[in-house]
This record gives sequence, structure tokens and C-alpha cells, in this order.
Amino acid sequence: MRIAIVTDSTAYLTPEERARYNIHMIPLSVNLEDGSYEEEVEITSSEFYDKVRNQKQFPKTTQPAVGKFVELFNELSKDYDDVISIHLSSGISGTFQGAVQAGQMVDGITVYTFDSEISCAPQGLYAIKAAEMSKQGASVEQIMSTLEEMKSTMDAYFVVDDLTHLQRGGRLSSAAALVGGLLQVKPILTFDNKAIVPFEKIRTKKKALRRVEELLAKSAQEHERLQATVIHANCEEEGREWMKQLAESYPNVEFSLSYFGPVIGTHLGEASLGLGWVKKI
Repeated sequence: MRIAIVTDSTAYLTPEERARYNIHMIPLSVNLEDGSYEEEVEITSSEFYDKVRNQKQFPKTTQPAVGKFVELFNELSKDYDDVISIHLSSGISGTFQGAVQAGQMVDGITVYTFDSEISCAPQGLYAIKAAEMSKQGASVEQIMSTLEEMKSTMDAYFVVDDLTHLQRGGRLSSAAALVGGLLQVKPILTFDNKAIVPFEKIRTKKKALRRVEELLAKSAQEHERLQATVIHANCEEEGREWMKQLAESYPNVEFSLSYFGPVIGTHLGEASLGLGWVKKI
């Protein structure tokens, strides 16, 4: 029994990673002044940030059409018996529900959907784990059970450099954005009950990153081994330097570097940094 693994573009797996693990990707889109682009297909992360910097209109994001899922699942039915489709949190996008609907519309293949309740690199960790287990011959039930087990230790925090993006995207009131800007507040965000919520407000970015590190340190003490990913919004050098510092301090944590692409970057803004981790299974 062959199991296909599908995720969406907000997992921000590189083309090399998708090829290595045989993960199929369905893209979300970002709408800019000069047109709509499928992220990871028609526009790169760096191209997106360059374009947005010179635009007056705030970008908008679009989930994949249900028909796109149906098309992909029908194609996969030629070679696979089952699909495990892993998507960004249903609390911030209708992408997961689109996969559920499409799964009910196809014949010849059974679609199992997984709400990651998160996004970006942590979402990608679920997809990679599922792909590894599928390659090793695990059943759908074993894979889905492992993904749920991962969810119990999955955590992620994001430090936003500029509150303007959250405010313009409807994630923050104008008054809160103004006050935050005057006080140089750097909010730490996290996922709670499938939604992006404020965790703490810190006066400087340096202190905010230190606070996120404290949260990682707590988990590193509780678990023998962790997987962690530093995520950057078009500030790779800063992200890589932070990852290097963390790796020196936490030898039981396996670190990697990822990025906020166009869809998530629309709401977080350039120069944001994130850190996600999970117990290594």
C-alpha cells in the first residue's frame, strides 16, 4: 500500500527537500499590485520582499481552490492508495478545509487530512516525518498517530520587527500599532487554539529573542533531544547568526534554518524572526 504525502507551500520546504522526501506541494497565492503569484512556484521569497517594499497597497493572500486539490489527488490516485495531506492551521486559513472537501470528491484514493494547527517550518517537520515513515513502510494509522504525538511537544514563537504589517493585515488595531511603534515594542506571537495570538510584548528585539531562547531552554531540559528551526523573513544573515549561537548553547537540539515566504511574510513583515521546535521521535 503506497502512501503519498502532500503539504502546502506555507511549510516552506525547499524544492530539494520536497524531492528528497517525495513530498507533493500545493501552493497558496499572494496578490500584489502587478498580479497574483503562486508562492514557491511563480515568486521567490526574496522577490516578494523586494516587490512589497515599493508598493502602496497591502498584499493579500489566497488559499488554493478546491479544484486544485482535486486535480492533485486524482493524479496521485494513479500511483498511490492513500494520501496524507498536511496543512497550515485551520484557524488562519481555509486551506485545510479545502483539502477535506477535495478528499470527499475523489475516487480511487483515500485522503487523510492533518491540521498542523501551526505553519511554516514546524508544519514542514510534520510533512518530513510522515514522508520518512511512509518510505519505511508505516501504515496510515501509524503515521497519523505519530503526527498527533508530535503535536503535544510542538511549539513556535515569532518576533515581529514591525507592527505595521499586523495592523494593516487586520491582526492588530491602529491604536495598538501606534503605541507599539512609539514604545519600540517587539511582540512575541505564538499559536494557541489554532490561531496566532500575542504571547508577550518586549521592549527590544534582542530581549524578545532572549525570551524565546528561555522557552527553548525549558523544553531542552525536559526532553532528551529536540528538532528546532530558526525562521527568518528576508534576514538570513541574522537568522543564521542566531541559529549558530543557539546551537552552541544547546547540544541536544538539532537546528536547521528556514524562512517566512510570501503568504506568511505578508502578515509578519520583513525582518521578523521565529523559532519552532518539537521533541525528536
